[in-house]
Amino acid sequence: MEKPEVAVAPVSVIHDSGALVGSPLVAPSGSMLYQAPYGLRPRMGKKALSVGVIGYGYWGPNIVRNFHQQENSSVSVVCDQRPEALAKVARAYPDMEVTTDIQSVLKSPSIDVVAVVTPVWTHFELAKAALENGKHVFVEKPFTSTSAQAEELIELAERKNLKIMVDHTFLFTGAVRKIKQLIDAGELGALYYYDTTRVNLGLFQHDVNVIWDLAPHDLSIMDYLLPNRPEGVAATGQRHVNGVEDIAFMTLYYPDKLIAHVNVNWLSPVKVRTTLVGGTKKMLMWNDLENDEKIKVYDRGVNINTREGVYDLLVSYRSGDMWAPQVESTEALKLELSYFNECIMQQKVPINDGQAGLRIVRMLQAADESLRGRGAMVRI
Repeated sequence: MEKPEVAVAPVSVIHDSGALVGSPLVAPSGSMLYQAPYGLRPRMGKKALSVGVIGYGYWGPNIVRNFHQQENSSVSVVCDQRPEALAKVARAYPDMEVTTDIQSVLKSPSIDVVAVVTPVWTHFELAKAALENGKHVFVEKPFTSTSAQAEELIELAERKNLKIMVDHTFLFTGAVRKIKQLIDAGELGALYYYDTTRVNLGLFQHDVNVIWDLAPHDLSIMDYLLPNRPEGVAATGQRHVNGVEDIAFMTLYYPDKLIAHVNVNWLSPVKVRTTLVGGTKKMLMWNDLENDEKIKVYDRGVNINTREGVYDLLVSYRSGDMWAPQVESTEALKLELSYFNECIMQQKVPINDGQAGLRIVRMLQAADESLRGRGAMVRI
């Protein structure tokens, strides 16, 4: 079936560490690093899915390694403009194609999946072009810059019967999957609050604020774990270093008086990755930096009773045992990409599909609106 021509903007595209990809470059004299722009070698047919990866910066090497090592997929080509990045690919994978021309990835008939590992402002055009050329799409978080862009990609994928997966990697960690089991089983009871802190010194971004950089991790986890969707968000923050908010606090309001708080910060002297979840029965602490006992469940809480005819509340405190459930240690990205391959081959809808990505983008947009409104609550 003939695939439509796609007009890709002639301007360069930036990959996930800030370097350029997408504009054709002339290879250095005598260099064997670059292949001809449209000269991708045909697939060997050994695996079911052939993957093209756009962007080989901070996260790109992990995407390439895990896609390439899957039983049902292999990476055919990596696209990046930096010679040093492509040299790294060539050293690690001597038989893998490398190219500076993004259209050779988008138009190759031998590629089934395109992984977009680039800054958020490039996601929409790259993902749209991939979908229009009949490719399934794996997109780095956050999904898109606006909810309108996300909605357009979702509609396009549905019309072409293609899969979108947004890289919400934490959903596939042993800790998050265990917390999901505990909440769904009612171990914590009805939830009171969800409080999470994700802070460290750097890495400063120039094109997005700290909410768009760090909060998608926690928002995607909350979207997966919590039984309802937030009704509104209030956000405050401040700019200190590079013109965008580098410290911010988000409060999300859920039905049934559940409240969530997210603290993100590029200016912390220490790295902290902790989450507290409180319920009527038990409370939970997750410290992602712990090697052992990442999750601790506390049989602690408050009991409130009233006596007939007496208006004073009778408060008693419960302090029982603490236990640390076993958490699987399999690499989350490996599980995520295996699951994506399975969804493609078996026509399943991923839990972190375009709709999930859209919900996170809507929260991020509402947080930005609240920041501009000095912390006023914005309905989602």
